[in-house]
Amino acid sequence: MKLPTKLMLSIACLGALPLAQAQATDFEDYGRVTRVTPQVEQVNRPRQECRTEYVQVQQPAERSAGGSIVGGIAGALLGSQVGSGNGRTAATAAGAIAGAVVGDRVQNQNAQGGVQEQAVKQCRTVDHWESRTNGYQVEYDYRGRNYTSVMSYDPGQRVRLRVSVEPMQ
Repeated sequence: MKLPTKLMLSIACLGALPLAQAQATDFEDYGRVTRVTPQVEQVNRPRQECRTEYVQVQQPAERSAGGSIVGGIAGALLGSQVGSGNGRTAATAAGAIAGAVVGDRVQNQNAQGGVQEQAVKQCRTVDHWESRTNGYQVEYDYRGRNYTSVMSYDPGQRVRLRVSVEPMQ
């Protein structure tokens, strides 16, 4: 063969190559969407709710021991003036005890505990449910046949398809 003939034959073969490959590969087309159903799931995301309450707390009264001490000494002095011998010792002890009790009551009769407000923080965990769309069930028509597929997005009115054609053997 001559060179121009070989060249023409080579160009014809190269030109036919894409046609031969087109039969063996996929191509794109569109189908008509007939229904889209969101796939929704419920997800629990617990959270803490806190609030501060103010409660009244009774403060104990501050008592003074000075009245007991002074009353005990005065009672002991008065008790030592009564009786003689062992009776004097007993009267001194009784006077000290009685004087301490009376002195404490006199000293602390007006002592009152205060009422104070105190902040108390209370927290609890509550359920917080959220709806999340995790996909779409898409029903579509392609050349008179109905198909269903789950997709990660809503395709709109038409869906892009990859169509594969194979010869039957």
